Amino acid sequence: MAKAGRTATMSRLHSAARLARTALAARLLAHGFYAGQDQIMLALDREDGQTPGSLASHLGVRPPTITKTINRLQAQGFLDKRASESDARQAHVFLTDTGREAIRAIEKSVKKTEKQALKGLDKKEQKALFKLLARVEANLSDGEAAHVEDDLDAEE
Repeated sequence: MAKAGRTATMSRLHSAARLARTALAARLLAHGFYAGQDQIMLALDREDGQTPGSLASHLGVRPPTITKTINRLQAQGFLDKRASESDARQAHVFLTDTGREAIRAIEKSVKKTEKQALKGLDKKEQKALFKLLARVEANLSDGEAAHVEDDLDAEE
């Protein structure tokens, strides 16, 4: 592929990602969430009671960023921080009842955005796109996303 083609591909990838984030952010804002807060909420829905450090690690962000976002979500009534029973210096973050109720709105927003993004693509094209994006992620991260592709193949 010529140089211009590679540059055009990266430009398209960047543009699609930006537009997807913008569309999702607009939907989430209608439910009182700001960019990035949804990822923390969904991570806690999968595994409640994580430490801010483990959340930061799982989401690939710096601990100060997570701490700020957790504090905002706590002020909004979605999360609760509690001291660890084994180490008082360590805090664990939990969804509140309000936070648990909000998970459905977040999931619905994500599904609507995905449906919008994939409009006009048949199931085979969607699967191919998923595999190609997993490969791009692997190339950019160090191979971790290759497991995602293996998991998708195992589901067939």
